[in-house]
Amino acid sequence: MSLLLPPPPLLLLLAALVASATAATTYRPDWNRLQGLARARVETCGGQLNRLKEVKAFVTQDIPFYHNLVMKHLPGADPELVLLGRRYEELERIPLSEMTREEINALVQELGFYRKAAPDAQVPPEYLWAPARSPEGTSDRADL
Repeated sequence: MSLLLPPPPLLLLLAALVASATAATTYRPDWNRLQGLARARVETCGGQLNRLKEVKAFVTQDIPFYHNLVMKHLPGADPELVLLGRRYEELERIPLSEMTREEINALVQELGFYRKAAPDAQVPPEYLWAPARSPEGTSDRADL
């Protein structure tokens, strides 16, 4: 008869760290690649949204509050945030499937998109050509 021993605590801790590191994928903007960022769209398929409640909540409830951020339905597409330049050239695609609603909102705001108080609210003149101005002290985003 063999006796099964539980794994040592260090091994359990290591397994937990690896699982959490791979589960939460956080996008970090490469500001050099995003020079000229002017607008974005979220591309997704309605069927995909039904299984992704966090992304669906962002798409249906939060997108209307952002200036220069729109939704585009594409059959069979996984949800992605597509960042576009001033001439509508694609700068970057960011997968949203593994992100929470809070993470997506934080990302969109970090990218500089203006969030209105209400979907039909006026946009201040300094944000008309959003995604806004660069935060204080960041010279590498001067053209945003």
